[in-house]
Amino acid sequence: MSPATVPVCLITGASSGIGAALAREFARRGHALVLTARRAAELDALADSIAGTGSPRPEVITADIGAADGVARLAADLHARGLEPSIVVNNAGFGLLGEAAALDLTQQLDMIDLNVRALTDLSLRFLDSVVRHKGGILNVASIAGFLPGPGMAVYHASKAYAVSLSEALHQEMKDDGVRVCALCPGPVPTAFFGRAGIPRGYFPAFLARSAERVASEGYEGFMGGHRIVVPGGPNRILTLLPRLVPREWASAGSAWRWRRSSSTSP
Repeated sequence: MSPATVPVCLITGASSGIGAALAREFARRGHALVLTARRAAELDALADSIAGTGSPRPEVITADIGAADGVARLAADLHARGLEPSIVVNNAGFGLLGEAAALDLTQQLDMIDLNVRALTDLSLRFLDSVVRHKGGILNVASIAGFLPGPGMAVYHASKAYAVSLSEALHQEMKDDGVRVCALCPGPVPTAFFGRAGIPRGYFPAFLARSAERVASEGYEGFMGGHRIVVPGGPNRILTLLPRLVPREWASAGSAWRWRRSSSTSP
């Protein structure tokens, strides 16, 4: 490592929601941050807000990591600034509500590019520096990763991938002193719902947790070396359903919720 290179915590999708809450949590715990997302104004506002609490102002890099060369451009920008990730927080992602056959194919492939390809690239690209600093990788997945998801088929599949990759890397990297954790929240009232087209009341209210609570529990679990963190008792129970009932039943339950929502939507 060059003496001028500074280790940082890189957080993707940091402009709002869980990503912004994670940025505040990591900053509060004394981590030097790099925040990245597509929306420069929101990133700058968050960086200013964090600086206003007395923490160092995070570096801001505007990037579209879902683009084919997005992660490479981000890596080049980090290198040019003399920064290297010791912790990578893969929070960027989106979902779409609707039957896979009816949703736009390009948008669903874009979802895979961001939720799967970019997450994998960022998880592996900086492993040398992560290992060198005994840091870690926190992948924001979802309880959707434990259940088949009629009505959000590609999203559920992408989060299942994130859970599986995180669990495997947790085992592979633990002897190097590297933490790898999948943070798997249930419903979190954020702008994610609007982009996904999820109507109010689609998920039971008792499953919902605030972005701040998710970030706090995620940070504690990640730093504690946990493999999986699922905020909220009811959500933890849901992740066990595929072990307790036939997988077809769990899938049928998701399909029923989707059809019920579709039939009651205006």
